[in-house]
Amino acid sequence: MKLTQLLVLGISAFSIVSCTTTKKLKKSEADVKRMDSINKVIQNHYADCREQHAADLAKIQSLEDQLNYAKTNNNQILGQMKDLSIISGTQAESIKKSLDNIGVKDAYINELQKAITKKDSMNMALVINLKSAIGTLDDKDINIKVDKGVVYVDISDKMLFKSGSYDVTENASEVLGKVAKVLTSQPDIEFMVEGHTDSKAFKRGDLEDNWDLSAKRATAVVRILQNKYHVPPSHMTAAGRGEYMPIASNDTKEGQATNRRTRIVIIPMLDQFFKLLEKPQN
Repeated sequence: MKLTQLLVLGISAFSIVSCTTTKKLKKSEADVKRMDSINKVIQNHYADCREQHAADLAKIQSLEDQLNYAKTNNNQILGQMKDLSIISGTQAESIKKSLDNIGVKDAYINELQKAITKKDSMNMALVINLKSAIGTLDDKDINIKVDKGVVYVDISDKMLFKSGSYDVTENASEVLGKVAKVLTSQPDIEFMVEGHTDSKAFKRGDLEDNWDLSAKRATAVVRILQNKYHVPPSHMTAAGRGEYMPIASNDTKEGQATNRRTRIVIIPMLDQFFKLLEKPQN
């Protein structure tokens, strides 16, 4: 084999190896970027959880203070009644009920603590799953956050709809498909799809105003989730919010673009947790 041929083969082999290495490097960089993005969401959620947890602990502390006061008060009464013969039947029954109520409150506090821990754990898992599923999308166009125990997914209108229309774009299929995959994997949650607009006056064709546009956009998203991705319709609600719940100033184009969004509000179905909160505290 001639020297020229050997050089050509050598260069070709080097090019193949170099190309493969470059691809691997790019994939590794993309993986690192994705993990950094997920980690950022986790850190933000952790901060939200700490804030919510502090509020929950304050409520629990208040209940414990009430419980300790009741215990102390009843112990003082019982300590003063050394001669049980002076207690009438009615008084004895009243004291017994008070002691029983203390036990009920103690059990209530324990169950409340368990429910709060379960709620925080479910929200953390949900956020991580959502971010992992849609982590390849631009963070400027899709945002996930947790506020007071509720998970919010904000998707910019340019990812889902044509301008001034409720016709869903082809790009929407990818976005909604990834979200639907997470939602259908956790059957114990319900969510609301909200349409939001900027404050600019709007009227076009069969659309009367921003209320109309936002409601029809929310309904369009719900229909796709139901018909294409088989999300149970009983778990979804569609709502139009119009221009009345902005998250940025409408005085700038950037703020208007931020306000034009579809928001998915995910609320875990913690029936046991809410039933505990509704129980009468004797």
